[in-house]
Amino acid sequence: MKPAIRSDARGWPRISLGGTGRVCRLSAVAVLYVSAIGVSEAQNDTGAAALERLSALVGDWSGSLEWSGARSGRNAINATYYATGNGSAIVENLIMGGVPTMTSVYHLDGADLRMTHYCAARNQPRLKANKIDNAQGILDFSFVDATNLSSPDAPHVYGLEMRLLDADHIILTFLFEGGGKRSKERIDLKRLPEGRCQTVRNKGAGCGGRNCARSFQRDGGVSENGAETRPSF
Repeated sequence: MKPAIRSDARGWPRISLGGTGRVCRLSAVAVLYVSAIGVSEAQNDTGAAALERLSALVGDWSGSLEWSGARSGRNAINATYYATGNGSAIVENLIMGGVPTMTSVYHLDGADLRMTHYCAARNQPRLKANKIDNAQGILDFSFVDATNLSSPDAPHVYGLEMRLLDADHIILTFLFEGGGKRSKERIDLKRLPEGRCQTVRNKGAGCGGRNCARSFQRDGGVSENGAETRPSF
């Protein structure tokens, strides 16, 4: 028979052990401890906690992208993350051939974690985190609305799945749709060691650090070989 939990005259939780006639009073400390665990876990999955974790991404990254679904193709890609707005927002620049092609800004809106994506498709989808699991490194964003979207069927990002695998490895999967077709752009990034950014750029890989951003502005938005850089979407 399952034990039954009841309260005594003073409101203390008590456990009745079926037909044994034994009654045990739960320790108030134990009850508070269990409650505190639940509160702690809930607080860990708030937008504020997620943004704090995103702030740890600050630095330079390198990796690859691969399309699936209605689109196909693979390419090298670099990224840089930095904080702005007195630490209230994290900026993500995705770079190909030394040229920033997409930028996302992560920030809070009250308790919600939001993201605005400045897309190579020349529109700006706004997303909201609808799933946060910091213990597993899971952040899923869903579409809220977009600016400069010519029609609902125009090509645009409608979601993002972010996986923070460890301090030096992340995967971004952008969900993309247009013309009634859907695609996924999976971007696998690993952190570059300190001082590695300029070395990578000198080899023509298009690093995403601040040195590269300054070079991009100086060079007028062309890649190292002088050709215009084609955005991923």
